[in-house]
Amino acid sequence: MSLSVFYRGSKIRFGFRLTRRRMLSYAGLSAVVALAAWSPWEYRGIDPNIAQQEITEEQRQLALQEAAVAELRTKTEKKLGAMTVYLGELRAQVRRLDALGERLAEKANLTNGEFNFNTDIPLGGPEATVAELPKASGNDVLAEIDQLLNHIADKQKQLSLLESVMMNHNVSNASYIAGRPITEGWLSSQYGVRKDPFNGTPAMHKGLDFASYAEDVKVIATGAGVVTWAGERWGYGQLIEIDHGGGLKTRYGHNDRLLVDVGDVVTRGQPIAQMGNTGRSTGPHVHYEVLRNGQQVDPNQFVYRKLDND
Repeated sequence: MSLSVFYRGSKIRFGFRLTRRRMLSYAGLSAVVALAAWSPWEYRGIDPNIAQQEITEEQRQLALQEAAVAELRTKTEKKLGAMTVYLGELRAQVRRLDALGERLAEKANLTNGEFNFNTDIPLGGPEATVAELPKASGNDVLAEIDQLLNHIADKQKQLSLLESVMMNHNVSNASYIAGRPITEGWLSSQYGVRKDPFNGTPAMHKGLDFASYAEDVKVIATGAGVVTWAGERWGYGQLIEIDHGGGLKTRYGHNDRLLVDVGDVVTRGQPIAQMGNTGRSTGPHVHYEVLRNGQQVDPNQFVYRKLDND
């Protein structure tokens, strides 16, 4: 393929012949000149709109991550707080067990060091690697602490009963519940349905109330046993609970000052508290309950019974 151009004038005459090779050469030269004029390799800057969109998206992702981290922190703090409370209760239970154990060892004359509660138990064994340690989540740890607390509570009751036996208390006689739980005063409210003193509606009263206006009236144990509760309880105020064995317990509520602690062994007639007006109470009195296998029964059958030696 070729292109021929001829020009003839009065004085000038020339000819131009364009072959295929020349056409390709001219086209390539034109492309090079155009590319050089456009210069696509030169830096032309960032599009502000695109840059703003990318920044906005990054900020949104960071905000989502920050919220997720904050939520995780809150959940972790709640779990740690719960674990701290559980561990505090666990330490309190262990201290009570230590005190009971020391008294048992003293009464049993176990002086060979086997029951020394003031020192750590000698232990040993090969060191475990990190890979051999048990894997557990926070929920698993909380569940394990709950089980351990229940286990310790059961052991504490067993030790308390063992202490009562080892101190040679005559359970068949001394733990016999009888008499009134006060040194002076009168019966102010019977067991059974009565009008609630706070809202006036009928309500079940699961004990007897003994009142007195005298000062420094002592609340006394109506039978020998082991103190299983000594402290604040909702509704009862300052409460004393005594386990007499055989499924029987007594409770003494609304006290002003407690004279015994959990784990103490008490005898019939021993002062255990001072009458008060704590908890859900309208005046100085003691709320007295008798429980058989965890259920409140009418205390009148115990208050007016006679002792064998009377």
